[in-house]
Amino acid sequence: MGLATFIGGIHPFEGKELSEDKPIQVLPPLAGEEMVFPLSQHIGAPARPLVKKGDQVLKGQMIAEAGGFISANVICSVSGVVKGIEPRLAANGAMVDSIIVENDGEDRAVDGFGEHRDCTKLSKEEIRDIIKGAGIVGLGGAGFPTHVKLTPKDEAAIDHVIVNGAECEPYLTSDYRLMMEQPEKIIGGLKVILQLFDNAKGVIGIENNKPEAIKVMSDLVKDIPNMEVAELLMKYPQGAEKQLIYAVTKREVPSTTPPSLPADVGCIVDNVATVMAIGDAIFESKPLMDRVITVSGGAAKNPGNYQIKIGMKISDLMDAIDGFSVEPAKFIAGGPMMGPSMYTLDVASTKTTSGLLCFTKEEAYIPPERNCIRCGK
Repeated sequence: MGLATFIGGIHPFEGKELSEDKPIQVLPPLAGEEMVFPLSQHIGAPARPLVKKGDQVLKGQMIAEAGGFISANVICSVSGVVKGIEPRLAANGAMVDSIIVENDGEDRAVDGFGEHRDCTKLSKEEIRDIIKGAGIVGLGGAGFPTHVKLTPKDEAAIDHVIVNGAECEPYLTSDYRLMMEQPEKIIGGLKVILQLFDNAKGVIGIENNKPEAIKVMSDLVKDIPNMEVAELLMKYPQGAEKQLIYAVTKREVPSTTPPSLPADVGCIVDNVATVMAIGDAIFESKPLMDRVITVSGGAAKNPGNYQIKIGMKISDLMDAIDGFSVEPAKFIAGGPMMGPSMYTLDVASTKTTSGLLCFTKEEAYIPPERNCIRCGK
C-alpha cells in the first residue's frame, strides 16, 4: 500500500529522539504506596463504586462498575485495602471522585487471573462482554469505552478495522515501543476484533518516520490475507480519527449534528495500545490494569518508556526514575499539542495517561501559534 495522508496539517518539532530508542521498563508500585483510581477515566458517565473504606481488594478486581451505556468499569491494579472514596485532583485540573487503595505489595490476584482462553471458541457476544468486563477504553487519549465502539448498529457494514499506530503527537513514543517490542500481541488483538466483523480487513497505519516499526509489522502480516500495513506520511494530526480514516480509505466522516461516527463510513479505529489490551483480556484473562507511558522533555533525568500500574501517582513514578536533571518550567500530561498543563505531579495515572512531558524554560516558551493545525475553521 502506498504512502497515505490527508489534506492540511503541520510539521511540529518531533522531540521523539529523547525516548524512541529506550526499551520499555516495568515499574511496579512499592508496598505502602497510595494508588488512586478516579471513577471518571473515560468518556461518558462515571463508574459506580463497588467497594467501601476498609475493604480488602485484589489485583484484577472490579472496584467500580460502568455507570451507564457509555461508561467503563474500573479495575484495581494491586492488592491492598481501600482507604476511602474521596475527590482527588486529576491531570486536567478537575477534582474527581476516586477510590484510594493502599498497596500491600503482595500482588494477590482474583481467581482466574492470567488463565489462557481460546479466542476461536468464543462467540461475538462473549468477546464483547470480556472487553467490557476488562474496563478497556481508548488508550490513545480519548478514553471512549471500547466495548461500545465494537458494537455498532450494523456490524455487517464494517469493512475496515484500522489500528492507529501513527503516534503523531510530538515526544510520545510508547506506541512505537509497543510495536517494536510486542508486535505479536498487537496482531493477536487485531485478530480478535476482526472476529467480530465478518466483512472487515485490518489495516495498521504507521507514520513513515517509524520505518523499523513498519518493517516489523509488515513482516508479521505478510501472510495474513485480511491484514495489511498502511505507510502514512509523517504529519500532524495524522493520528486523528477522521484524518486517519481519510488517509487509509479516502472516506470522509461527515460533520453532522449529532456527530457522525467512523462506523457510519464502515470503519472502526483503535489505538495500538488499546488493541493490545483487547488481546490481553481475551487471551490472558487480564483486565486493563497497566499501560506504557512516555516520560520526556529536557528536564527529565531519565526520559524513556515506562510500564506502570494504572492508579500509580505521577509523583511516585518520577521518584522511581530519579526525577529531574534541571528544574522543570512546565509539566504536560500527554503530548504538547493535546495534553493539558499541570501545576502538580500529585495526580493519578489513568487509562488515558499517555505521557508526562517535563519541559525546560527554553522548551516551554514556544510561539503560541505552534498548536494551530491550519484546519481553516
